[in-house]
Amino acid sequence: MTDIADLADLTRGTLIEKLGIEMLEISADRAVGRMPVAGNTQPVGLLHGGATAALAETLGSFAAIAHAGPGRYAVGLELNATHHRAAREGWVTGTATAIHLGRSTATYEIAVADESGRRVCTSRLTCMLLDAPS
Repeated sequence: MTDIADLADLTRGTLIEKLGIEMLEISADRAVGRMPVAGNTQPVGLLHGGATAALAETLGSFAAIAHAGPGRYAVGLELNATHHRAAREGWVTGTATAIHLGRSTATYEIAVADESGRRVCTSRLTCMLLDAPS
C-alpha cells in the first residue's frame, strides 16, 4: 500500500486518525508525515513523547508495508526514541529513511522536526515482514 488516497479508509478509527497524523509521502525507501502538536500534548503543554513515538512508528510501518509488497504486511519489533527538545505549537514533521530493507525485516531511522526545522526526536524502528493471512 503506497497510495496515500487509500489511507482514509484504512486509518479510520485508529490511533493514526486520533492523533491527526497526515501522510505526505510513502515509498519503501522513505515515508513523510506530519502531526499537530495541539491535542497531542502533556498536561504542561509540551508535545507528548508517546505521540511522537506513535508518529515515528506510523511512518516506519507504512514504509515497511510498501517494501513488503502485495500480500504482505509489517509489524513493529522494536522502537526506540530519543527526545531532543519540546514542541509547543504548530506541527511536527517526520521523515522515515530506510536503513535496512531485507526479506524478513526492515529498519528505518525517523527524524521528527518542528516547523523551524529543529529536530525534536530521533527514532529507529525495526519491523518484521509477514505474509498476510489467507
